[in-house]
Amino acid sequence: MPGYFDDLEIRSADERAEWLSEALPAALNRAKTAPALARLLRDVDAAAITDRAALARLPVIRKSDLIEAQKKNPPFGGYATRLAAEFDHIFQSPGPIYEPGRRDGDWWRLGRFMHACGVGRGDIVQNCFAYNLTPAGMMFDSAARAVDAAILPAGTGQTDLQVRAAADIGCTVYAGTPDFLKVILDRADELGETLSFTRAAVAGGALFPSLRQHYADRGIATRQCYATADLGNIAYESEAMEGMIVDEGVIVEIVRPGTGDPVPDGEVGEVVVTTMNPDYPLVRFATGDLSAVLPGLSPCGRSNMRIKGWMGRADQTTKIKGMFVRPEQVAGFVARHPEITRARVIADREGEMDAMTVQIESPRAADAEYAASVAEALKLRGRIEIVAPGSLPNDGLVIEDRRKYD
Repeated sequence: MPGYFDDLEIRSADERAEWLSEALPAALNRAKTAPALARLLRDVDAAAITDRAALARLPVIRKSDLIEAQKKNPPFGGYATRLAAEFDHIFQSPGPIYEPGRRDGDWWRLGRFMHACGVGRGDIVQNCFAYNLTPAGMMFDSAARAVDAAILPAGTGQTDLQVRAAADIGCTVYAGTPDFLKVILDRADELGETLSFTRAAVAGGALFPSLRQHYADRGIATRQCYATADLGNIAYESEAMEGMIVDEGVIVEIVRPGTGDPVPDGEVGEVVVTTMNPDYPLVRFATGDLSAVLPGLSPCGRSNMRIKGWMGRADQTTKIKGMFVRPEQVAGFVARHPEITRARVIADREGEMDAMTVQIESPRAADAEYAASVAEALKLRGRIEIVAPGSLPNDGLVIEDRRKYD
């Protein structure tokens, strides 16, 4: 689809600087109407925060801060500027962590990504993100509506029904995690069905080059975005396919992990995001993800900062099959079974799919029991390997990511 989503994508450096000088103070003043942010920013003169250098002097908010605040003051921990009942949706992500949502406009700003994928009027999007509890389904539902595409709210699983619907309806666009599209296509081949997908808008997991090529060989152009439940769209791929372009509704900084100090362009660091969302105005929110700034402008003509995309985690938290697995979840599983001395989650690839193995130091051969407990604690199923006590490496790792990202 030719053109841009709007003129914001092609602003000059001077125009962006002028916008930032006005937008940042306004966003911070709005943020101060949220109780938790009012305390955090109590001594901050919003009028003086007019550029990135000034923003970098503010404290960083971490997900652990959000979780602790929500425990004390549910559901949003005082970080929202509206009451819970004033939102249209309230979501629960694993943790649990609660996120708000609204139907007004393209609240999560993913329509820009959909447009960059070439999706628009005349398309039918098969939305295979979950609609229950977590916000991903509604995020991409909103994105499809923002570009006037029709939507099949397919959700996750039920592969045979997914194939049947895609064939009967003639869905042209897949939206979902990178892996699940292959599951649908493979099952369609087994059933002798021809599907009409020509584009795929994916997120929630790593899009490995071999998988992208596999889809391209089948005539499906696949692009990915980097988005979170807390922040909405952060960055997205365009037709240039050179890194990811930062969304127009956020300010992205790359900082030295564990600090709030920006690193030089090109150096890998932690992604910290300030969102201009007036309802949920997170300021310098540390994602825990690693990336780096790419120099220059995108060949597609979009002029905002580019990042290399997702390059791993600054901590051990790891995304497997589109779901985050956190060290505290592993610890929670171990605590349920006193005989377990240690456990280690290993993320790997089998073919073109994420695979999870949980190695457990235990004297008991209780594979089925442990498998059920792992599924409950981690919200994912995986292979169970029981090993002798004392045999796991003494390196402090409870989550090991063996996948290759290049």
